[in-house]
Amino acid sequence: MDRRGFVTSGMAAGLAGFTASGGVLGALLDQTPGKRLANGDIRLSSNENPLGVSPAAREAIIEAIVESNRYGGRRQELIAALANYLSVKPENITLGFGSTEILQICTQAFQGPNTPLIAAAPTFEDVMDYQDTMPFEVHTVPLMADLQHDVQQMHELSMKRPSVVYFCNPNNPTGTITASADIDAWIAEAPETTTFLMDEAYLEYVTDDRYWDSLKWIEEKPNVVVIRTFSKIFGMAGLRVGYSVTHETTTGRLQEHSVQNSPNVLAGAAAIASLQDEGIVERSIAVNEEAKAIVHTTLDELGLEYLPTNTNFIMHKINGDLETYRNRMADNGLLVGRNFPPMLDHNRLSFGLPNEMDQWASTIKDFRRKGWI
Repeated sequence: MDRRGFVTSGMAAGLAGFTASGGVLGALLDQTPGKRLANGDIRLSSNENPLGVSPAAREAIIEAIVESNRYGGRRQELIAALANYLSVKPENITLGFGSTEILQICTQAFQGPNTPLIAAAPTFEDVMDYQDTMPFEVHTVPLMADLQHDVQQMHELSMKRPSVVYFCNPNNPTGTITASADIDAWIAEAPETTTFLMDEAYLEYVTDDRYWDSLKWIEEKPNVVVIRTFSKIFGMAGLRVGYSVTHETTTGRLQEHSVQNSPNVLAGAAAIASLQDEGIVERSIAVNEEAKAIVHTTLDELGLEYLPTNTNFIMHKINGDLETYRNRMADNGLLVGRNFPPMLDHNRLSFGLPNEMDQWASTIKDFRRKGWI
């Protein structure tokens, strides 16, 4: 056998043995949706997609393992696939290590000591945490009574000087939306010194017709950054792929701060395959709606108030101490959400598979029978 034959046949035999022996490849092939944590707990706390990566993405990961010794990550191929998927140009796309890295890049690119961040409270906190090691100001504006962003007050704050304005819409942790028409009215008249970060991590789950995405602005407004992720609807939270869509001049500015060999080989292959899987979005939405229905029915039965949600999680009222409630849920193998001040009488519950939500429903009903909630 020549050297080439020895190498290729040896590699094939090695991979086959690795799969059969229950290694990483075997684990991937055996993966089932909603697989529990190693200790048997069900995680309903991190807004993950319980279906996991799509079958097409799983197969793409397995095939791409042999490329893991090479630099690259299929970056340009993923940018081209995203541009096609969104009907934009490749020059409009910036990739990141999840949407959280895109938010960090935006902090570096647009903020400064005299350019504050304006954001709602409560909202997704990572974009504000990036200010901690930098002399940047953060102005938080409480959500209004209907849980929309207070667009008017945020607007007024931005008029004093150049600003970066963050909209997580739908909002995390409330799951609520702010009417897109109200935000659009501001964007239309805003100067280019006001930069809008439009975090649309949950847009595929939205059912409220007052909401639409912000992609229409990118050609005429260099100060609009649309931020999205593969973590939610595509079930790739652990693989870490996010991106922004912007005017091409803004793309150039963002890429000055981005890592140019992101994503890694496996994440890139999974993302491309997910975009080509025409059923993954519909499957994820269908499972989410079924889980949501179970939660709504249970909370209604118990008389526990909850916020309207356009996401894959819900904020619901509890009776009693939040930490005690979480600990009791954990004792029953269910991990539910953390504190989100000032809403300390609410718990954020992520939607799992329907059978997992049935288990949560049974547990919380048992809590009621014991007088705990």
